[in-house]
Amino acid sequence: MGWRRHWSSDVGEVFRFCLAGASTFILDYGLLYVLAEWGRVNYLYAAGISFILAVLVNYWLCIVFVFKDAQVQHLQQKVLFIGSSVVGLGINQFCMWFLVEFMMLHYMVAKIFSTIAVTLWNYVMKRKAVMGK
Repeated sequence: MGWRRHWSSDVGEVFRFCLAGASTFILDYGLLYVLAEWGRVNYLYAAGISFILAVLVNYWLCIVFVFKDAQVQHLQQKVLFIGSSVVGLGINQFCMWFLVEFMMLHYMVAKIFSTIAVTLWNYVMKRKAVMGK
């Protein structure tokens, strides 16, 4: 019976992670559009700014909503979270640049592919950062 409870809590955690991720994706994607289209900011700068803001919101959501057993964050966990976010930003920026400049995709389409690449990285690293596991 114990494995069922653990499995059930893991499924709930993954669901909450996906919900938080979808919310921050909408923020990231929407802000990218607003900055690039309305603000006339270069797509790479806009992608970086929107990504960073989305990461900050995602961190807050992970602490209060996704990983319910999260304790007070230790310096090592915060450093891991920030470090993994910096790598995620690098993945995001590289994918955006490569897909727009070499694959000739529109930057809004490239953002979808970039998000998929970063999402896998994020779950593993954010869980380690927030939960210490």
